[in-house]
Amino acid sequence: MLQLNQIHKIFNEGTPDEKVAIDQINLTLQPGDFVTVIGSNGAGKSTLMNIISGVLFPDIGEVVLDGKDVTNLTEYSRSKMIGRVFQDPMAGTAPNMTIEENLAMAYSRNKTRTLRRGVTHKRRDYFRGVLETLHLGLENRLGAKVGLLSGGERQALSLLMATFTEPAILLLDEHTAALDPSRAELITNITKEIVERYQLTTLMVTHNMQQAIDLGNRLIMMDKGQIILEVNEEDKQQLTIEGLLNEFKRIRGSQMASDRAVLS
Repeated sequence: MLQLNQIHKIFNEGTPDEKVAIDQINLTLQPGDFVTVIGSNGAGKSTLMNIISGVLFPDIGEVVLDGKDVTNLTEYSRSKMIGRVFQDPMAGTAPNMTIEENLAMAYSRNKTRTLRRGVTHKRRDYFRGVLETLHLGLENRLGAKVGLLSGGERQALSLLMATFTEPAILLLDEHTAALDPSRAELITNITKEIVERYQLTTLMVTHNMQQAIDLGNRLIMMDKGQIILEVNEEDKQQLTIEGLLNEFKRIRGSQMASDRAVLS
């Protein structure tokens, strides 16, 4: 379960470049929720992800994960509870290490470190088993360097590494945006399968409105650091891209009319 309470973040405060990146956001994800996030560039989506993961700290507000206040914990301290997949397929894995070594590193993320050998026969069999679920043949390439994989293969591996230890929350930061359409569809399908298999609480940022509609049980729209629209599971099933765009125009129109009224 994730709770964001009155999260507020300003960049370059007190300067001509001051920008309110997150403006008093409240958001709760119940266990098993899969929430998709859409919004234009600069809406605050990635800043929100960075605050949840500990890359950034809020100026005001609390981040609570599974009942624990993690607001002031570092990114490293939160990493045992959070899985994250980035837009860049090159991020999240070590290119000069093998598939097996990358998996071993991810597997040990929330385990007590010991002096035992990193990859045992039992663990190698486990890695083959989880790789088989990707249907990419990577289970037969455990010794291959990750840097030699295609972008889609590498992103699939990143997704697996971020989830097979079943984190408290999974953050997907436009994780299909850098892929060609066929690979993006593959990763989207793998995402859906993995999230459903492990019942992971998930927050996914995307610019693809159809993807945002098709995946998950809830949808939120951000603009100027605020959540301006929330769509529940029932309404989401009837949602279309045209409907989303019309709702955005309606909300923006209402805001502009309100701003004009204040200034007049």
